[in-house]
Amino acid sequence: MSRTTRPRQFDLIAFDWDGTLFDSTAIITRCIQLAVGDVGGTVPSDQDASYVIGLGLMEALARAAPDVPQEKYALLGARYKHHYGQHIHDISLFDGVLPLLADLKARQHLLAVATGKSRKGLDEALQAVELRDLFHASRTADETAGKPHPLMLHELMAELGVAPERVLMIGDTTHDLQMALNAGCASVGVSYGAHEPAAFDVLQPRFVAHSVAELHAWMLDHA
Repeated sequence: MSRTTRPRQFDLIAFDWDGTLFDSTAIITRCIQLAVGDVGGTVPSDQDASYVIGLGLMEALARAAPDVPQEKYALLGARYKHHYGQHIHDISLFDGVLPLLADLKARQHLLAVATGKSRKGLDEALQAVELRDLFHASRTADETAGKPHPLMLHELMAELGVAPERVLMIGDTTHDLQMALNAGCASVGVSYGAHEPAAFDVLQPRFVAHSVAELHAWMLDHA
């Protein structure tokens, strides 16, 4: 059976944003480090700063800077947003993302975004890269429970009328894959984002892609 006629295994494909579709991991890591330094905290290593990517902003910053007191969290968040705002136009989609999404939409998959970004941040990113019309729905960490809680996926499934066994979550972190597992959904990991893929195994992804091209090929054959 050809790729264009084979039945879909998944009706809804939910993507993480940063580090999965959007090439932003290095900039986010550096902005976390700068923000923590601005408020007098111990600057986290690259590994520790990148590990929290995918969580809601304040949870991520609190984990990355455990010695920063809670009374400084508002300032910490403001400093992160300041630094990130300096780079918003430096960030771009990974090569191959637009053809991947176009092929999936042409095959009548429902497409969604499930991200640790804020609603404002995601809307700005979608507008900047002219992607808004490709996605049928989205959820952000500031409007529902953050990852790895399954509520984000539960809400997308309810909105689009899709059962868990017909949903595939794609992400670059253990937070993404754990959320899928918690929601009873299948997942695919990508190794080119924030987390080392060795940590993915226990979370039972169907596949780990090492490039967007590899993800694209797998999706056409298996999604």
